[in-house]
Amino acid sequence: MTNGEIDLYGVYMPPVLAALGLALVASVLLRRGLMRFNLYRFVWHQALFDAALLLILVGAFTALFNLLGSA
Repeated sequence: MTNGEIDLYGVYMPPVLAALGLALVASVLLRRGLMRFNLYRFVWHQALFDAALLLILVGAFTALFNLLGSA
């Protein structure tokens, strides 16, 4: 990482974009697990829950990138 950006084969991208991509993949996997085990029955509004889950995952991956980048 240079200047706080991630070098992906010569293309520089902000860490938030990488965090969003990873969070999107993790969110899809978690949603499939929630559907498979019928855990959405405990959720009041599925769309709001999915949006909140994505935002939490983006924040977690961003914090992880900041932690790894400062080491």
